[in-house]
Amino acid sequence: MTVLDARALNRATLARQLLLDRADMPVLDAVAQLCGLQAQEPQEPFIGLWSRLRAFAPTVLSDLLTGRRVARTHLMRRTVHLVTADDLVAWRARHDAMLRQRVLGTYRRELEGVDLGELAAAGRSVMSDGEPRAMGDLARAVVDRWPAAGPRPLGEMLVAGLLPTVQLPPRGLWRTTGGARYELVSSWLGREIDPPDPDGSDPVGQTLVRRYLAAFGPAASADLRAWCGLAGLPAAVSALREELVAFRDERGRELLDLPDAPRPDPDTPAPVRFLPAFDNAILGYHDRGRIIDDAHRGLSVAGARVVLVDGRVAATWSVEADTVLITPLDRFTRADRTSVAEEGRAVASFLSDGDSDRVRIAASPG
Repeated sequence: MTVLDARALNRATLARQLLLDRADMPVLDAVAQLCGLQAQEPQEPFIGLWSRLRAFAPTVLSDLLTGRRVARTHLMRRTVHLVTADDLVAWRARHDAMLRQRVLGTYRRELEGVDLGELAAAGRSVMSDGEPRAMGDLARAVVDRWPAAGPRPLGEMLVAGLLPTVQLPPRGLWRTTGGARYELVSSWLGREIDPPDPDGSDPVGQTLVRRYLAAFGPAASADLRAWCGLAGLPAAVSALREELVAFRDERGRELLDLPDAPRPDPDTPAPVRFLPAFDNAILGYHDRGRIIDDAHRGLSVAGARVVLVDGRVAATWSVEADTVLITPLDRFTRADRTSVAEEGRAVASFLSDGDSDRVRIAASPG
């Protein structure tokens, strides 16, 4: 079985994630290709798409949100993702049990004795008028029935675990702030979510496997679980095994992939890219070594924005007074500093609407 080293896996990830070459594709298609973008920080998807698409106009993504073509919702790993409306409708039911269990993992003691079926019915009754509500407002509307639980656990279970909801604009629009207000998917999109398959064949699980591999492969089953949070996909993987190809990584793990998916030459040059906080190019794997060193792994869950140099995390970045501030994690060569500064100026210009291209790179460590 062919062994793929870390550099080969890195280049495959960059290609699937539209980070090897900026893509000429519609924004909606890019959101679908990426299986959504993690979006608990509302402005970060704009940076993620700017780094992946040529001539990205942030107003296009805003228009897709207000036009109900994409939506913000709790989905993979119970984190807020920006996904296409079609994927939300198709995938939500497959995530139901995981979403409930993850909320219970945080609030099991508070929710002890709460009948989740009764809580769901109560929450749905409140939301049936189609009026957007903050999570706190929804929780306060039902807390009298379960006062011991408290509003926060009840609210999180309702909006993230029991009711298919979306976070409404203006939250998530370009350069716009707004608290999270929720509405039922059925009210906002005018469509019910697809029900689970009655015969247990799990076509949605098989779709998730294919879509994940298209966006993140080659990958191990543990990587797939780390991305979606679902434990019950071994049957879907087994059902698809004959149409997939298999490799090994340098640790001996089996990696599966779609046969015709891109696996570029490991020596393919990789341009500097600026990634937003919580980008799934890093978080979408159990083994993140293909893109970030173990010494820096904590950055990926701490919300640091990172810079890729030669395809790997080499610096963090932030913005202060319209200046992009870059902090190297390792020593930059002169060529690295030049390339990072050039891309940093482009980021600064994007974020400031062309008013600034200021960049400051800190000294390399050591």
